Amino acid sequence: MKTNRRNFLAAAAAATIVPRYVLGGANHVPPSEKVNVALVGAGGQGRTNVRNLFRLADARVIALADPIAREDMNAFYYRGMAGRAPVCQEIEKHYAAGSPGFRCTAYEDFRVMLEKEKSIDAVLCATPDHLHAYVSILSMRAGKHVYCEKPLTHNIWEARKVAQVAEETGAATQMGNSGHSNAGIRQTCEWIWDGAIGPVREAHAWVGANRWNKQLTGAPTETPPVPDGVNWDLWLGPREVRPYHPAYTPVTWRDFWAFGGGGLGDFGCHDMDAACWALDLAAPRTVESRPAGNMDAEIAPHGEICYYEFDARGEKPAVRLTWYDGGLRPPCPEEIPAGSALPSRGTLFIGERGKMLCDGAGGPPRLLPYEKTPDYARPAETIPRSKGHHRDWLDAIKGGPPASSNFEYAARLTEIVLLGILSLRTGKKIHWDAAAMQARGLAAADPIIKETCRKGWEI
Repeated sequence: MKTNRRNFLAAAAAATIVPRYVLGGANHVPPSEKVNVALVGAGGQGRTNVRNLFRLADARVIALADPIAREDMNAFYYRGMAGRAPVCQEIEKHYAAGSPGFRCTAYEDFRVMLEKEKSIDAVLCATPDHLHAYVSILSMRAGKHVYCEKPLTHNIWEARKVAQVAEETGAATQMGNSGHSNAGIRQTCEWIWDGAIGPVREAHAWVGANRWNKQLTGAPTETPPVPDGVNWDLWLGPREVRPYHPAYTPVTWRDFWAFGGGGLGDFGCHDMDAACWALDLAAPRTVESRPAGNMDAEIAPHGEICYYEFDARGEKPAVRLTWYDGGLRPPCPEEIPAGSALPSRGTLFIGERGKMLCDGAGGPPRLLPYEKTPDYARPAETIPRSKGHHRDWLDAIKGGPPASSNFEYAARLTEIVLLGILSLRTGKKIHWDAAAMQARGLAAADPIIKETCRKGWEI
């Protein structure tokens, strides 16, 4: 008996030091270490986020909510079918391979989902912009960690509020400007901080995106019936009631001021990110936006140019940042070889000792003329490299460092984007009082800075 007991204790001790992956396979993660994620918004971008989570063994999507049962994405770059039913089926099929009988629960209303699904650890919000703040704040106050698509919010007051609630609750957060996790944007910051082109006083950022609805000049006037499987009132959420029209969804809601922010709202958090991070930009002093074509109270223009003026920040000089979309872009620098052109989206930094060009959405930097780049003595890496945009969020949930596009940073970047939209919608140059959260002398800006919500949807 002594021998048997000694052997048993030895075996037990050995078991405690065997690596976990040996016991359960190379990708095994114990259930206690899995992060249970709920998806809110199962359109094309929601489905894309879910597929990214599929690659992470310690993430598990257990529930989703969307007021639309099924949406055809074949007219858009997403392709295929999305919506509550198809995305739920895709989730179940994926996890059933390793967990036979796995079920994902689908809801119309995410508030019901939060109330019923007690095992949710985190929420991924991929709704249209007008619901981002409501979903994010309600989820954080319910004790959930939150990943929210860009832009973080639909108005400036919401951006400040979301950042405040994130700080108060201690939620692990990340905004969905995935280029922020690229190595290229980290190189851009390190080169600028190293003085590769000297102090920067001018920067340009652009994207080729245009409006989805090319023919509409305002809100649609027809009132077709609401399709089966669409809870239109729930989709509208905090917005005033308006008739359903297929011009609003899927995807094309981005064109309408009530729900999106046009090209700037769609891509600003992607393509102004490098300038915001590298130049340490916060609230601008002034913003002036000019539309390409006529302006309308309901629908965004086909493109715009926005001029931002930022004051000096410590030793960093004052800088002008210019945004372009809809096919507009800055003049091609003379240092670019003849026959070449600027990329379709990117960022151009103009310093006192040179120029630097980056591809859009966190692409790598290149000195101008290009021949300078190979000879540049690159600085040491001072910004930790990302393990992946969603990976960093999960690690933050598990007690790791905050994700780099957490809501503190994301709110600052989003406010810059929304100020360009504010100037565009008012048709006026904005003299921004950041402390008071006011456009000086422009009362017409107030209802855009903080929008009115329908009863029951207040934050």
